[in-house]
Amino acid sequence: MAESAVKILILSMEFVLDNPGYAIGGVRHEISKVKLELESIASFIKDAEKCKNQNEGVCVWVVQVRDVAFEAEDIIDEFLYHVDSMKKSGFRGRLAGVFYFPKILWLRYKTALELKRIRSEIKDIAKRSKRYDLSHMEASSNAGSNSQNCCSCVQNIGESSLFIQNDEVLGIDKVKDSLLSSLEGEEAHRVVISIAGMGGSGKTTLVAKAYTSLTVRKNFDCCAWVSVSQNNTIEDLLKKLISDFLDEKEDLIPKNLKSMDYRQLVETLVKFLHKKRYIVVFDDVWNNNFWRQISVALPDDKNRSRVIITTRNEDIAAYPYGPGGTHFRSKPLADDYAWMLFCNKAFSSQPNCKCPPELEEIGRALAKKCEGLPLAIVALGGLMGSKDRSEMKWREVYDSLSWHISNNKLLDEVKTVMLLSFNDLPYYLKNCFLYCCRFPMGKWIGAGRLIRMWMAEGFLEEKNSLNSEEVGKIYLKELISRNLLQVVKHQSFIRPKTCKLHDLMWELARSISEKENFLSICGEEILEKDEIRARRLSVYNVDGAVKMKGDLTHVRSFSMFNDKGESKFLLDDLLSRFRLLRVLELNDAKVDSLPNELGNLFNLRYLSLGGTGIKELPTSVNRLRNLQTLDIRRTEVNVLPNGITELHNLRHLLAYGKEISAEHFAYVRGVQVPGKLWKMKNLQVLNCIQANGDIARKIVKMTKLRRIELTNVKEEHMKNLCSSIDKLKFLHHLLVMTVDANAILKLDDLSKTPSIFRKVILAGRMCKVPRWFSSMLNVMHLHLHWSHFPKDQDPIPCISQLPCLEHLVLVNAYASQKQLHFESGFQKLEDLHISCLPELDEMVFLEGVMPKLVRLHIHDCPKLKVVPQGLDYLTNLEQMNLKAASLELVENIRGKGSSNRLKVGRIPSIKHYYEVDGQHSCESLS
Repeated sequence: MAESAVKILILSMEFVLDNPGYAIGGVRHEISKVKLELESIASFIKDAEKCKNQNEGVCVWVVQVRDVAFEAEDIIDEFLYHVDSMKKSGFRGRLAGVFYFPKILWLRYKTALELKRIRSEIKDIAKRSKRYDLSHMEASSNAGSNSQNCCSCVQNIGESSLFIQNDEVLGIDKVKDSLLSSLEGEEAHRVVISIAGMGGSGKTTLVAKAYTSLTVRKNFDCCAWVSVSQNNTIEDLLKKLISDFLDEKEDLIPKNLKSMDYRQLVETLVKFLHKKRYIVVFDDVWNNNFWRQISVALPDDKNRSRVIITTRNEDIAAYPYGPGGTHFRSKPLADDYAWMLFCNKAFSSQPNCKCPPELEEIGRALAKKCEGLPLAIVALGGLMGSKDRSEMKWREVYDSLSWHISNNKLLDEVKTVMLLSFNDLPYYLKNCFLYCCRFPMGKWIGAGRLIRMWMAEGFLEEKNSLNSEEVGKIYLKELISRNLLQVVKHQSFIRPKTCKLHDLMWELARSISEKENFLSICGEEILEKDEIRARRLSVYNVDGAVKMKGDLTHVRSFSMFNDKGESKFLLDDLLSRFRLLRVLELNDAKVDSLPNELGNLFNLRYLSLGGTGIKELPTSVNRLRNLQTLDIRRTEVNVLPNGITELHNLRHLLAYGKEISAEHFAYVRGVQVPGKLWKMKNLQVLNCIQANGDIARKIVKMTKLRRIELTNVKEEHMKNLCSSIDKLKFLHHLLVMTVDANAILKLDDLSKTPSIFRKVILAGRMCKVPRWFSSMLNVMHLHLHWSHFPKDQDPIPCISQLPCLEHLVLVNAYASQKQLHFESGFQKLEDLHISCLPELDEMVFLEGVMPKLVRLHIHDCPKLKVVPQGLDYLTNLEQMNLKAASLELVENIRGKGSSNRLKVGRIPSIKHYYEVDGQHSCESLS
């Protein structure tokens, strides 16, 4: 992680040196010199990171580099903090400048001396690196032994799958049958079948069961299994192929095989495989270049040859390998199978591998930690099988699982497999991955929130024409593609919506973060420590007032996660000791007010107060000149202070009030903003504010806006608002809500912009369908709330033809509609939400409409008493949710013998949400 620390510091120095707002005087020259020294030493760090685990001297050297980078960052930030604290504006500022001038000179002198010392230390570190001769170490016979041992261990684990007995494999029969069908299919071309999943998810076991089956072996002339590691060259793989193919014909193996070059190896394989039907497995592939080079050695004689590739990377699995290619995902084991597998290992000496009743609760909790990952289930089951069968002993393991993953030999295989994925990451993704463990285990993280925090931490370097947010989306997608992050919801037009770490990946990330002083997870026992060396702190569920000891000036990021809702913050004390903070996240913390000292956090980039009891922001907020994100969602803040317009670096203003049910008109409340908000030219996201005359006229000057949500819009604002929106060329997300449910929403003057919209939310009465609805060629999410379209103005025929529409919400969209007929179109729609139609008594889906619909929500339609017609045409429907439904509709679905029941019987999930005596309940009708 020294590479990351140095790279981030260099970027920070560049920002300071390029920003004329920093009056750093003579210190600028010393910062430039330190930057040059760090750039010189950076070339050594990458090699040193690879070698540090095999050489104690190199490990010490890497730690020294990291620590000196941290120290340099502290010195520069401390200097900027003191300079900033002396700044005043106007006449008083000029007067204060005279008073503070000697103090500033002393600060510059002192800081310059400190930076000279740092530069001297960096030079000494560079000299020490030559003693270790890293290039010689890497080339030596012992070089990379740790990495090679790691890869060798993973290969052994993979190849051992070829010998696993059938009774040791659970829950893969269905996908194995699908794989066998692909292997035995009639496609004449050579077909490549790819299987993707995170390390340890059972990809290799699945392929091994198919590869060793008699039905496969008897249908192919020859077969080969090649374990692909990060260290193998393409020549190594070709030699393994030749050896495997000719295993039973050793006399045909070229005697000079070891010395053959790439061309000779390819010629040998092409000649041998001519007119043969072969099957090849490439297990654990790490990059796409491999296929381009190796595919030429695997001729396509159109005799139904097959190639199987397993990989942890979705991008590799999705590569265009040619005609007939098939892509499988290795899914986690279902809970029942996971529990059976755990018991088979933990209680292998017991009759029928039965778990004792007193251990079942903690045993299931341990198995659940593995989240369906077979390798982890087997390893953890083996570990628990070696323990005394007492609940206390088992609970001790559960409570210290992070320690066991790092230190217990019985879990080495799990750690090795997961660590290989981490080690393969470039430095910039390692930071982003480790950062995810700052959130509590199992917690789903909003993708936008995560990207904004990465940006504040300095992890996202703007590249070419891409801004930081766009770079963050690329990084996030890459972590997901590598199966290091799990995804639960998608907003396909922008990015995955929420994601999280697998529990065991979280444990691994935490272990590495603590070791590298990257991040500490704080409980009460850690808060009592006199010294916390980590740069980032996350506090989980601490009872009582949160108090922290020791020096905290090195801390750059602080988060509070308080599900208990009992902890109180002594913010006055904390803020004075967190003066160099970049990220402050107090989501749902028990905070009712903010001290004026908040303005002293000049370095703050990210401030999140969502879900707190704060009613107003202090006037000193105008001093947070580096702030990029201000999140006051779900707070009691109704008005933003005038000083907010001085935050010229602010990019994300997230400000909607506490959420109300979407069935209400005012389901979102905007905050009042100063009339001069338009002066904030860097704003990209404006969510969610009350419109006024100045905003309607002048948002056109906020040229970087990508997302805007306006409430309280009045009829007199409409013309100016349409004119402004039309000129915002980057705008892709729009919410417009009228001042009340009876106000008319007139947006007919929009002309150019609709073609770039991706998400549109309109709340207010509409007398007719806007003529530009058919122009929303890129819109994927469309919400129409309280539109009250008259009978002769049905938007369905128009929006049904939108080519990209995936999510449609209609809430009180009609004045008195009795029937909804979906006759054609909606070719990409996945989610349909119908709500608050009091007269609706019939819904019809004709054949061919909504072929991809997955979720259907019907809320508060009391006269709908029969199941919608044509549900059997919706072949991909997986979920139907009813809320405040008529008793007749519920009984028709519940009745096992009814004709209505037959219509919905194939839908996997049907849920009925209802309210009794103020209590919300849910029942399954599946």
